Amino acid sequence: MSHKQQSPRKSIPRIEYLKVENYRALRNLELKKITPLTVFLGPNGSGKSTIFDVFAFLSECFSVGLRKAWDKRGRFRELRSRDASGPIVFELKYREKPKQPIITYHLAIDESLNRPYVAEEWLQWRRGSNGGSFRFLDFKKGRGRVFTGEMPEKQDERIKEELASPEMLAVNTLGQFAKHPRVSALRQFIADWYMSYLSADNTRGVPEAGPQERLSASGDNLPNVIQYLKEQHPLQLHSILQTLSERVPQLEKVEAEIMRDGRLLLQVKDAPFSQPILAKFASDGTLKMLAYLSVLYDPDPPQLVGIEEPENHLHPRLLQEIAEECRIASARTQMMVTTHSPFFVNSLRPEELWVLYRDEDGYTQAKRTADMPGVKDFIDNGAQLGDLWMEDYFDVGNPLVNAGRSNVRGAGKK
Repeated sequence: MSHKQQSPRKSIPRIEYLKVENYRALRNLELKKITPLTVFLGPNGSGKSTIFDVFAFLSECFSVGLRKAWDKRGRFRELRSRDASGPIVFELKYREKPKQPIITYHLAIDESLNRPYVAEEWLQWRRGSNGGSFRFLDFKKGRGRVFTGEMPEKQDERIKEELASPEMLAVNTLGQFAKHPRVSALRQFIADWYMSYLSADNTRGVPEAGPQERLSASGDNLPNVIQYLKEQHPLQLHSILQTLSERVPQLEKVEAEIMRDGRLLLQVKDAPFSQPILAKFASDGTLKMLAYLSVLYDPDPPQLVGIEEPENHLHPRLLQEIAEECRIASARTQMMVTTHSPFFVNSLRPEELWVLYRDEDGYTQAKRTADMPGVKDFIDNGAQLGDLWMEDYFDVGNPLVNAGRSNVRGAGKK
């Protein structure tokens, strides 16, 4: 079954809202009406990587723990916004399924004696159009309460809990228990996020043989993923290689061969030649495209996929096709992409694109192109978003002048 023929998952959690306070350049950022494919556009230094890292940080808090994710990023000294005080705050609004109630997850992290702790963590939802908000998980500094049940209500059992450490996330800990299905669903959702920091050099390695279902963040296990697809999903691999051959002239096939010493060798064969070449001699673009397709065509994709600057090492003509692949994949996962390529942006819709810029205080702000005056009219008349951006039609200013601050107050061509 080809990528375009795959049926969407029955249940895909969707983030619809994100608020971040005091996280590096994100002093007070709020994103509403987030779509299944969401792209963040901006020049270098606009805050794209910081937004990307919000999702990576939250995912790592669930996979390796708050302390390791915190230490890795330099603690409060590097994480908290300059001249800011108070905790770092993240707030997500998401739906587990379409038409189900929106659930809000709020997480505030502070520091004491150079150690992080969860200052506040809660989950709430509103059942029915006229119902009030009900907080079914509420913790501060490792102590709090949680309501049990499939659809927790005030009349359900309320359990007081004390975690082993205030560094522990209540959702991550209590979500391991079947009696808290809503908490468990969020834990599974965040823990399943995949953030890609692909490097063509990393894909050239020779790892130990053994099939692996999912590409690593750096792409260094690409041969293992090809081996897995070859053994378990040959039709899926065929679709990947067919698409790759359409975009890389003369490419015939890609093979993962087990060597005598137990390592796995990735080889690429071009049509005119009888012998394949080792992946380490293939072009950066070929390996990067193969890695991206293995993510976008994943038979069982993560529930959220982040891709940072897909334009690196790829020909500009390929970027519109990659953008369309991302949109197709977003039927089965939620896609978050950062870019500064107008070629990639040309394939997007106004509601999918957020333009980032720095305000007068140096903090990142974001504006959705669908909310910018005149943009939809231009698109309806055949214009493309990437061209509008480069021609300075967005009302956040010139993309290459002063990080977008030059025309923030009423800029853009009229």
